[in-house]
Amino acid sequence: MAERHELKGSTHPAPRGMRPVGKVAGDEKITVSLYLKPRSDAAPAGDGVAPRAAIRQAREAAHAEDCAAIRAFAAEAGLAVVEESAARRLVKLSGPAAALEQAFGTELRCYEGDGQSVRGREGPLHLPASLADRVIAVLGLDTTPAATPKIVPHRGPTPPSGFLPSEVASLYGFAGAEAKGRCIALIELGGGFTQADNEAAFRAMGLAPPEIVAVGVDGGTNAPGDGSGADGEVALDIQVAGAVAPGARIAVYFAPNTSQGFVDAISQAVHDEQNKPDVLSISWGSPEDGWSGQAIAAMSAAFKDAVSLGVTVTAASGDSLATDGETDGQPHVDYPASDPSVLGCGGTRITASGDAIGEEVVWKSNGGGTGGGVSTLFARPDYQSGVTIPAPASAKGGRGVPDVAGNADPDSGYRIVTGGQTGIIGGTSAVAPLWAGIVAVLKARSGRALGQPHARLYASPDALRDIVRGDNKSGAIGYAAGPGWDACTGLGSPDGAKLASLFGGDAASARPGPAARAALLTVTGLDGSAMLIDPASIFRIRASIPSEGPTATRIEYGAGYLFTPEAIDALLARIGAAAHFVPLTTRAGTPVYLNAAAISSVRPALPANGPGTEIIIAGQYQHVTESVAAVQALLA
Repeated sequence: MAERHELKGSTHPAPRGMRPVGKVAGDEKITVSLYLKPRSDAAPAGDGVAPRAAIRQAREAAHAEDCAAIRAFAAEAGLAVVEESAARRLVKLSGPAAALEQAFGTELRCYEGDGQSVRGREGPLHLPASLADRVIAVLGLDTTPAATPKIVPHRGPTPPSGFLPSEVASLYGFAGAEAKGRCIALIELGGGFTQADNEAAFRAMGLAPPEIVAVGVDGGTNAPGDGSGADGEVALDIQVAGAVAPGARIAVYFAPNTSQGFVDAISQAVHDEQNKPDVLSISWGSPEDGWSGQAIAAMSAAFKDAVSLGVTVTAASGDSLATDGETDGQPHVDYPASDPSVLGCGGTRITASGDAIGEEVVWKSNGGGTGGGVSTLFARPDYQSGVTIPAPASAKGGRGVPDVAGNADPDSGYRIVTGGQTGIIGGTSAVAPLWAGIVAVLKARSGRALGQPHARLYASPDALRDIVRGDNKSGAIGYAAGPGWDACTGLGSPDGAKLASLFGGDAASARPGPAARAALLTVTGLDGSAMLIDPASIFRIRASIPSEGPTATRIEYGAGYLFTPEAIDALLARIGAAAHFVPLTTRAGTPVYLNAAAISSVRPALPANGPGTEIIIAGQYQHVTESVAAVQALLA
């Protein structure tokens, strides 16, 4: 037998709380998802946000040998290749259970419990030497539910009047906002929506229903009334996101509630070249210790892809206080909210005073409340270096959760239409689509991708409403709110005006008048076509590099870029006083010109990244060789 290696992170316990009832039939057809290990040479050349097509093309070349090795493995194992996507680093194989057991060195069993029947396994998976250094995850052999929706319907005897989602948007400073031309992706692991519910909900808010498209993943469909109880989650996500960001297109990715379905849905949404989401909202999750290492590795890689594409990801931090529903007497945080590439969203309770928020505190009521704490899997990210975070329970942990917050208490919940009925719903499930809608609005106003907004938010905490009262303790386990970041509500809840200022653009900038249009700059592309660009939207100018084609000047603006034959000096002269560009030097020793108005943070480079200065500009990273003092002098 050929040499085989254990797949790191693939060790799996039997499904919790279930009993084995026999082996899986050998002829049962199963499709598995193999995720490839990310490669450093699989990224498009250049700095900044990369288009989806560019990433796909780069990875088709970089992962050609990896995909060929999997095809050879499949042929030898009697399995069929049913899908191959180099962009997603994904190859799907299908075949009978017996062949898959042999191929991956495991035994599949049927389990039952709590009214469910699932397929499961115990122990690690094994791969041949030819794949050991190429594959990070094999998902789909087990069908154990991976996550729960972070939704809490109000169940008290006297329901509150609650708020329309549009009223919550107004309270946070987003009244009259628009997000036309943007796309919000929602990840759903069950349930569905009806057009009648959407029309009734948005009619009550005085808004036109958004364009909604259902995208099936791994056999998932828009299936309202499917018995999962998730219709309320789907309705909440659509109605909150659509209320905050009128005009945005909403793409709902339906997948089975398994680790395979969850990862595949996120990966498909991130790389969707048809719908092109600007932001993903995830209202599903489970405690970190319930995930296999391989599932987290594959999902975390997809989140890093989102960062590369300029796509923001928001996720609910959980509704079971600081224990996240665990009973081991220890604090826990929810994944994927704990992933450093994700904007973790905690919960508050708001009280309105007229058209303004009278009071806002940590959500904790009726035995539930916002999740939050410290990750045991992810180290403290650089963007949290300036905040105080409680000590982690493991040496490799330290990432504080959540990052931001918003209204989530069912006692101040949202009026949501589901199945023709209006009910009051809360939970941090509402906060993920709330912030996703905010991201869509901010991008529509500024024309710039927010990408991973963490660094800018942590550098400008005054752009949020600091929540200083309340706690998320379950018994003695948990944390209290206080000034600055805390493990209940993160940096705080949104302040529309300040966020618009921070990320560039306000209500007026979404609809530029004649004076603004007169200042547009005509730039000629390499094909001779002309484009009009607002000089203020240009944030980076540099010379092209050889792998990008002919020698040219690369202009990065808003969420796009353009190559022009015009020399950099001539271009800067034409921009003139419309924008202040700072001349700097990249680590490669080449000049780069950064728009001073788009720079949100400047700091000394971390030792691991070499000497120089690290700059966050338009939500993106730029390393330069100049010192912080030199950069500051140029900005003055």
